[in-house]
Amino acid sequence: MAATVDELSAVFGALADPTRRGILSRLSTGATTVGELSAPFTISKPAISQHLKVLESAGLIERTTTAQWRTCSIRTESLDEVAAWINHHRAEWNERFELLDERLTELKSAEKKGTDND
Repeated sequence: MAATVDELSAVFGALADPTRRGILSRLSTGATTVGELSAPFTISKPAISQHLKVLESAGLIERTTTAQWRTCSIRTESLDEVAAWINHHRAEWNERFELLDERLTELKSAEKKGTDND
């Protein structure tokens, strides 16, 4: 059975690597050639190409070819989906942290009362 990877998992997986995040940061300033993208990194061109494939398959970049130039540009739709997912869950996470904080305060208070009685 072939493994099915949902789009969010692909995006989070792509964002997990610092080189790919660096590539996206560079592309956030505008489209550029693959050669210019690879310049700041101390990894091989095939490794850069592999990172670009991961970013492209996650829908984070788009690659185009014009004559001998291969250009990459960022695509924000996948990042928008990630932001929407995070925002959707943020309220629940905040509520859980507040409940945890309340419980910790109760435990500290109970512990203090226990030591005051000794």
